[in-house]
Amino acid sequence: MLSAALAAALGITVASVTTSASAADIPLSQGKPATASSVESAAFPASNAVDGNAGTRWSSTFADPQWLQVDLGSTQTISQVVLNWEAAYASAFTIQTSANGTSWTNISPVTTGQSGVQTLNVTGSGRYVRMNGTTRATPYGYSLWEFQVFGTSTTPTIPTSDTPDFGSNVRIFEPGTAASTIQSAVDSAFNAQLRSPTAQFGGQRHVFLFKPGTYGRVWANVGFYTTIAGLGINPDDVTINGAVNVDSGWNYGDESNATQNFWRSMENLSIVPEGGTNRWAVSQAAPMRRVHIKGNLTLAPSNQDNGQGYSSGGYLADSVVDGVVSSGSQQQWYTRDSRIARWDGGVWNMVYSGVQGAPANAFPNPPHTTLATTPVTREKPYLYVDSAGLYRVFVPAIRRNSAGATWPNTAGTSIPMREFYVAKPGDTAARINQALAQGLNLFFTPGTYTLNDTIRVTRANTVVTGIGFPTLIPSGGVEALNVADVDGVKVSGLTFDAGTTNSPTLMSVGRAGVHTDHAANPISLQDVFFRIGSSVQGKATTTLAVHADDTIIDHIWAWRADHGGAPTGWAVNTGDTGLIVNGDDVLATGLFVEHYQKYEVIWNGNRGKTIFFQNEKPYDVPNQAAWIGPRGNGYAAYKVADAVTDHQLWGGGSYCYFNVNPSVRVDRAFEVPNRAGVQLRSVLTVSLGDVGTIANVVNDTGGAVPNPAGNTTPRKVVAYP
Repeated sequence: MLSAALAAALGITVASVTTSASAADIPLSQGKPATASSVESAAFPASNAVDGNAGTRWSSTFADPQWLQVDLGSTQTISQVVLNWEAAYASAFTIQTSANGTSWTNISPVTTGQSGVQTLNVTGSGRYVRMNGTTRATPYGYSLWEFQVFGTSTTPTIPTSDTPDFGSNVRIFEPGTAASTIQSAVDSAFNAQLRSPTAQFGGQRHVFLFKPGTYGRVWANVGFYTTIAGLGINPDDVTINGAVNVDSGWNYGDESNATQNFWRSMENLSIVPEGGTNRWAVSQAAPMRRVHIKGNLTLAPSNQDNGQGYSSGGYLADSVVDGVVSSGSQQQWYTRDSRIARWDGGVWNMVYSGVQGAPANAFPNPPHTTLATTPVTREKPYLYVDSAGLYRVFVPAIRRNSAGATWPNTAGTSIPMREFYVAKPGDTAARINQALAQGLNLFFTPGTYTLNDTIRVTRANTVVTGIGFPTLIPSGGVEALNVADVDGVKVSGLTFDAGTTNSPTLMSVGRAGVHTDHAANPISLQDVFFRIGSSVQGKATTTLAVHADDTIIDHIWAWRADHGGAPTGWAVNTGDTGLIVNGDDVLATGLFVEHYQKYEVIWNGNRGKTIFFQNEKPYDVPNQAAWIGPRGNGYAAYKVADAVTDHQLWGGGSYCYFNVNPSVRVDRAFEVPNRAGVQLRSVLTVSLGDVGTIANVVNDTGGAVPNPAGNTTPRKVVAYP
């Protein structure tokens, strides 16, 4: 009776269904980061109480006191809190707010809970709101199906536009633009970095966008941090006559080959190549997506026939090549969901999935690994301009067991730019998080972003994309980007540089220990690149941690630098692991991970799949004593955890070049549990220049490199087991 009287006095309603007032609006708390004093088990995380799903719940351990809090992202005026209690409720609790998460103010008196929905009309403000339970009503813990906070934001709304300013690093051309004007612009960007000692790790960023139409002769040499892209809804809406060209001879101190042609891209256009062949002699982090080559395509540098001209690793997707693709000196390459007339060449590790016209599976000789389809794909979102001159982002839909290019009739969703916050260099993490709290997507323009706090993506289906290699650098050891365990977030086109203070992770996806089924609408990562050591002597324990089930990892390069704008070394730019996968049913298509100091990939989740893996072991191991792993000398490049029962890898290569101490050896490149459900196909090892030793390919199978047959001769395993 006393509880009922108190409820009436406070304006508290107890019911078995959500009140009409709370159902009318989306709560400020929905999808926001939530934490708790404890959880009963991993099945009942704090996030369940703010996910908008009354069928999931948070539950604490069986003890007093306990609390559950939500971070609204910025200060809000709080008018109502709705608690949907499970049978295990609080017999005494208060609602509290805080500006900083440490100093708390009560905005309700001590209140008695009751099983069911309880609505409290309150007055207060704060960034953090929590239920602070002091006494349980049952022998069990505290348990909430939903914890909903309503009110109004005290933060001004960020303005947006369908014709945004993309900043000075972006040039936009129209068909009427004189060819000489375009040529002058692309030449100026390229010539400023030609054989420059600072360009590879410089701050320059260049994006050249072409509106729909046909362009006269343009010969665009594409250097570091440069993107050439069309603004049509389909690649054939933009036609360039000439070339979008990448070759060797450009890099200071490394003019003889193309193995450092990193960080450049071409997307969403068609090319009529001058002379019939377009050259794209790239290495890592240089994607070609959604492109129509109306002729031939060569992936090798022009000096490849002179006993030099090496190139190493690349990625092609959602494209059409009318003529022949020649891989030449490319040591490894991955092509996905495209159509080609023919493929010529292959050095060590050429992988195709969903490629119409691909060579037949023949590994090891020739070294082609071919899958007829790709299990799950979602192509990268892209910017385009509509017939009214307004900018939009097209988000392609999920495809399953896919083959061939998605266009010209790409399924998906078009999002107007007014639903994006267009971030520019100088924006703070607080500003970016404010935009996310406002319900906006993120579009990063080219440049460098220093972050003193984590960017937190908590809303399902949020699009976070960038053009021109926008680079996020955490300061003070924070994590740069955190994606909550929600459906359908798309992250693409970002580069992460570790800061000088060690970050435990640079990016994480989902929550550790949580296994929510995202199969119908997975989180996806595309063209996301990580560096430990670049223009700064960065440090990070792990660059990417994927906890969320069903995540798609589509083309990443995680790289602990073997060289940089700042000095690198074993004790200087430290990093243990490039990728840890804890989620189940995770798919990686195009996985490049290099030079980390321990296991470079650790796969703990079940039913994982990788199509194409490229790795180099750390060059700079000082001596064997400094590099002893859990199972002997060194650490495998690709580690599947002992508890995993189902895992598949197609097309994997790991190479060593222990130039600091050539006597160093690693006992195996791939370390996996011996069971029928864990299967590796088409894997190999190479000792580059016969510098250092890999004793076996998989576990204790495959033999050692250097291979006695000769210089830089691989060891190959067609199938394991």
